[in-house]
Amino acid sequence: MALFGFMSKDKKESLDKGLEKTKENFFSKLGKAVAGKSTVDIDVLDELEEVLVSSDVGIETTVKIIDRVEARVAKDKYLGTSELNVILREEIAGLLSENNTEDIEDFELPKDKKPYVILVVGVNGVGKTTTIGKLSHQFKQKGYKVILGAADTFRAAAVDQIKLWGERVGVPVVEHGMNTDPASVAFDAVKKGVDEQADLVIIDTAGRLHTKVNLMNELSKIKKVIQKFIPDAPHEVMLVLDGSTGQNAFIQAQEFTKATDVTSLAITKLDGTAKGGVVIGISDQFKIPVKYIGVGEKMEELQVFNKMAFVESFFTRN
Repeated sequence: MALFGFMSKDKKESLDKGLEKTKENFFSKLGKAVAGKSTVDIDVLDELEEVLVSSDVGIETTVKIIDRVEARVAKDKYLGTSELNVILREEIAGLLSENNTEDIEDFELPKDKKPYVILVVGVNGVGKTTTIGKLSHQFKQKGYKVILGAADTFRAAAVDQIKLWGERVGVPVVEHGMNTDPASVAFDAVKKGVDEQADLVIIDTAGRLHTKVNLMNELSKIKKVIQKFIPDAPHEVMLVLDGSTGQNAFIQAQEFTKATDVTSLAITKLDGTAKGGVVIGISDQFKIPVKYIGVGEKMEELQVFNKMAFVESFFTRN
């Protein structure tokens, strides 16, 4: 089906299954909102607003969606509640397609940047290291040579975790152990990437430093040492967010975008939550590409985010 572009049947099934809880929650609330109503009136719109906000779409994005639905109702006076599902799907798809975020191809790297360097940021507990491990696996499966840098040196388990992922997926990890200089790890990881003609270097960074200033300084230092080898690196600063935290993910996105130049987002743990609407809100509000979403435990269940496929799945009952 053209809508899904490169999405295979297995990936579509994983996406549908991963969004199950979100969809059950959304349709249950939507059903109650329109119960006993035949037309989309002001009461239904008020109820719909509540449904979207409580599905963690976010207030700003919800207001945009309600305004669009209201405009449709004003234009066609006879829209009934039975058509609301279709209208919502069309308006949310339209909203996301207007963002300056383009769907990317399936785990592909730019041919003119080698090694391509990704700096990964995010608070502890959001699935940052797991996302790095799964990304490494996916890119390795596509034939790319991947190197990892264990620069989250302030947390006891972080270096060990990334080493385990390296062993599990069969990619080398550059590490200096705990309480060492993160910039030094990043330096050696990128040097190794250049020397060994790797395609991709992924660098894990500290999940939490005491203040935003510390975080900014640390990331700035890492960027400077990387640029000794590759002047335009890092090519991507990826923020990992836990989708199951709903509105807290918005707050983390706000904080990190203030502290550093975030260029892409990965939203994890969508399979264990009813808060999948957060993807719609974050994609709309931050105008930063949501590149990857986690819809399950398996390696293959970290997927490239396709806006249209996501909206289609969100509005399709299993």
